[in-house]
Amino acid sequence: MTLVYKSSLQQCFVNARSSVRNVVRDIAEGFFNISHNSFAMLGLALVFVMITLTARPDLREAGESRLMALLLARQEATIGFTEIGAVDRATAANPKDLPTKQAAVAYWLSKKYGVAPEPLSVLVAHAFAIGEKSKLDPTLILAIMAIESGFNPFAQSPVGAQGLMQVMTGIHHDKYALFGGKFAAFDPVTNLRVGVKVLEECISRAGSVEGGLKFYVGAANLEDDGGYAGKVMAEHARLQAVANGKRPAFESQTAPVGIPVSFPLPPVPANPHAAHGI
Repeated sequence: MTLVYKSSLQQCFVNARSSVRNVVRDIAEGFFNISHNSFAMLGLALVFVMITLTARPDLREAGESRLMALLLARQEATIGFTEIGAVDRATAANPKDLPTKQAAVAYWLSKKYGVAPEPLSVLVAHAFAIGEKSKLDPTLILAIMAIESGFNPFAQSPVGAQGLMQVMTGIHHDKYALFGGKFAAFDPVTNLRVGVKVLEECISRAGSVEGGLKFYVGAANLEDDGGYAGKVMAEHARLQAVANGKRPAFESQTAPVGIPVSFPLPPVPANPHAAHGI
């Protein structure tokens, strides 16, 4: 009697365990089927939405407008005003993305002139690209920027030379007209491009880099350029050394030269485009 009871009890436990396993297996299979079907339905829904948006551009535009409105509202709530794409206006890039020579030049200039390496990286990259196209050494272009403005894109001399390369905006308004007008002088990249064009014309007229620098600084009709060409060429040599893997020491800093105001400009110069012109 006892043996029969124990056997029956054990069988009940076995049956219970089997039932539990079956229930768990059924639940797992059901969950998998539901999840699988849910993902399938989600995929179909996404396909349907994409087809609908492709066929109905008005709905897509409405959705984009709604999303943009939500983003702007969130931005305004966070910082008090709204603007999307402000970073697109920034003249900045990661110096680590530059080729080795360009990165070395950007970091060296940043340390010497106390300018952030990110905006300098853009200027260095453009100087190398424009230099290759114009057959000018990019370190010469950068040296002129260093001596002229110390890499201050808003610099202005007492006689009206403006921007990184201190181009006479009034004289070269035709060049800036191609970029939308004289205010483009304060866009660093535009000022660089116009300045290089002016430099090309100066060197072509003078027949040498040193002579071109004398034209560029507005001393074409003077015996002396106040040491301008020498300062540019010295900085040019240092930047060449940096690009070639050397680390020249920083010399004592002086204020950017710009147009040497101590030189009186002739009232009717033989070269009507003197002072950063041709």
